[in-house]
Amino acid sequence: MRDLPTGTVTLVFTDIEGSTELLRAHGTDYADVLAEHRRLLREAFTRHGGTEVDTQGDAFFYVFVSALEAAAAAAEGQMALAATPVRVRMGVHTGEPVVAAEGYVGIDVHHGARVGSCGHGGQIVVSETTRALLGDAFEIRDLGPHRLKDLGRAEHLYQLGEGVFPPLRTLDATNLPVAQGPLLGREREVEEVLALLTNGSRQVTVTGPGGTGKTRFALQVAAELVGRFRDGVFWVPLAALSDPALVESEIAQALGARDSLHGFVQGKDLLLLLDNFEHLLEAAPAISGLLEGGSGLRVLATSRGPLHLSQEREYPLEPLRPEDSATLFVERARGVGREVAAGPTIDAICRRLDGLPLAIELAAARTKLLSPETLLDRLDRALPVLTGGARDAPERQRTLRSAIAWSYDLLDEPSGELLSRLSVFAGSFPLDAAETVAGAEIEALATLVDASLLKAIGDDRFLLLDTIREFASELLESADGADGVRERHAAYFLDLAERAYDERLEHEVEWATRLARDHDDLRVALDRLTATDEQGAVRLAGALGWFWLSHGHIAEGDGRLESVLRNVAPDGRELARALTSAGQLAGPLGDAGRAEARLEDALTAWKRLGDDVELAHALDALGWLRIYHTGDEQGALEAFEESLALHRSNGDARGETRALVGVCQVLVALGDVERAESLSNELLALAAKQGDPRAEHFAYHFLADCSLIAGECEGAEDRYRQSLEAALPLGDVIEIAAEIEGLAMAAAGRGRHRRALVLAAAMEALWESLGITISVRFWDELLDRYVGTVRRSLGAEAETYWLEGRALDLEGAVASALSLEGPDGAERAD
Repeated sequence: MRDLPTGTVTLVFTDIEGSTELLRAHGTDYADVLAEHRRLLREAFTRHGGTEVDTQGDAFFYVFVSALEAAAAAAEGQMALAATPVRVRMGVHTGEPVVAAEGYVGIDVHHGARVGSCGHGGQIVVSETTRALLGDAFEIRDLGPHRLKDLGRAEHLYQLGEGVFPPLRTLDATNLPVAQGPLLGREREVEEVLALLTNGSRQVTVTGPGGTGKTRFALQVAAELVGRFRDGVFWVPLAALSDPALVESEIAQALGARDSLHGFVQGKDLLLLLDNFEHLLEAAPAISGLLEGGSGLRVLATSRGPLHLSQEREYPLEPLRPEDSATLFVERARGVGREVAAGPTIDAICRRLDGLPLAIELAAARTKLLSPETLLDRLDRALPVLTGGARDAPERQRTLRSAIAWSYDLLDEPSGELLSRLSVFAGSFPLDAAETVAGAEIEALATLVDASLLKAIGDDRFLLLDTIREFASELLESADGADGVRERHAAYFLDLAERAYDERLEHEVEWATRLARDHDDLRVALDRLTATDEQGAVRLAGALGWFWLSHGHIAEGDGRLESVLRNVAPDGRELARALTSAGQLAGPLGDAGRAEARLEDALTAWKRLGDDVELAHALDALGWLRIYHTGDEQGALEAFEESLALHRSNGDARGETRALVGVCQVLVALGDVERAESLSNELLALAAKQGDPRAEHFAYHFLADCSLIAGECEGAEDRYRQSLEAALPLGDVIEIAAEIEGLAMAAAGRGRHRRALVLAAAMEALWESLGITISVRFWDELLDRYVGTVRRSLGAEAETYWLEGRALDLEGAVASALSLEGPDGAERAD
């Protein structure tokens, strides 16, 4: 977090008026003009104790602990600029903004920016709170009450110093309503819609599910355009209207058009905001007719779905970004008297509420009675909690359930029934799953997408927001055939997992990616099968073992497998596969005895079934258990060599390659560098020929091990980096972590001590978070030889680096590991 003043501070915002014209006038010299303007302002502001918070393009944001110093700095800055061609408008506002990692956030920041944007070049506009602190120290002119473009109620604004300027750029002749508070976040989205409306688009429809904040967003866009349209900006609320035939008369009333509406808009330069159009779509052709008759007319509409007009540009309004969600929650909680700070609990609440502004505001209102921690616990079922919005809000905006029901009630019966069936999906789902499980057809899905009850997210996949899924799930509970939908869901994902298992060696990356996307639904399917079909549960859990192992879901997978194994008959292929998977997962959790027992049972079962292919894979698993968890290198070599012979007799070239991987690992562990290096090069060639990314990853890793054992750390670093790059597409957390540890050791050997300790500590924290224990004798000895030596030699300094590394998440560790620079951005020998 930046070291910025806290408490009551005075904010100063500046930007250049007419920067485009200034650029045209000065051409290539504009950069010099801009730099001189920055120098003069920085000197003036710094002289009066200002702290620079942000600068973008031709704008500054400074903060002062004293309102008097802020005013003096602004006045001095304007005097310094008077001799230049640059004219800057300034806004000064005093408040208590919140300090966050990215700087200041909160309503006072937005308010100060609004004060600055309403002035003119050379003018200093001061808010009412700042004016009260300045006393008689400056010449101040009362500019009267003004509504700023945050749509709040009018407040007095003042001008610091002399000078006559045009009227402020505030909300004058417009019927835009007063809002509860400024729009938080959405700056980028506002700019995008403004660009559409001012660069050729005649009609823009803002779409999104209930609770996304479409009305408040569109009102802000309209406010920004006040003064840009000669004949005004007009808001036409349509939510209370039930007859599409009355839309034109409602527009005419808002505009004051006494005779023909079509005649009135001809020749006019104006913007219409048609708010809540979704239930009046039959009136859409009338809007098209107005656009055709009035070339200066622009229409901004809000609707749950598009109007389907030829001139329409749809703008889907997505939920708030995480940081903006947290800011909104904090501000709205303050509004009900609860001081809360942004942090993990608030972030978790906002994620549970899908970043929907309405849901966040309703939840924040509950902090008057509940702590954020208690509120989070109660959000397992969000809809009953999220009630009691502002009394002056429409009923559909006073509870989230009402907002969703408003959209649901507009659906035809088949579409509503489909929505309920789709609630069986726990995460995003592909088109073929929707067709197979829920009986979906393309047109019905399109209807739900148009109604903003379903999101199309690319790659032929769809998503229900959690809050909408909860509503739809309640519908499914009361519907006939709910059990049939759940059975089809479980059957679909069981078939998916078994296909992935069968093709995992040939297409590991593709299937691992697919299973990761569908993991939530695979969990739901396994829960269903565990309760209704014990054999099906064993089949699914056994088929997922390889995925759980490679993607770090080891404790979860182990628990699920042990649970289903307690309830099945002691024979069959499904049981043998589940036993193999259980053995693979128990080892990394530190239970080598249970792991070996499970694998021995699996070997017995595969031999009894006469399945040499699966027997060979189980032997591979036994070899890895022995090398990684029991320290039995000779036993591991025997298992891998037996597996290799079986793969060869089965004609399984890819399986043979995987067994060779195990043999290479044993040779490295035994310190037989010459044979290990030779076989690893053969393995690399085989991996390239077969297109096997996992074998390629291991080949690079073993070559790196050989270099590290020999003390050739530069070559080891290059190979570990290649191995890491090959491991990343696999998504294998264990292998990714091993490569980062390898890079840490290589860095230590090259004298890059900080890099070495940061990376090693990050992996220590990762192992702990996963609950994984891996102890390979030769690897532990290498870690101590390189990283341990550095850590002992640096003493207290090493512990500082170690703490830095433990705070690094996996994504940050990967980025640092792949960089040729150190953690501090410089490649050096520490």
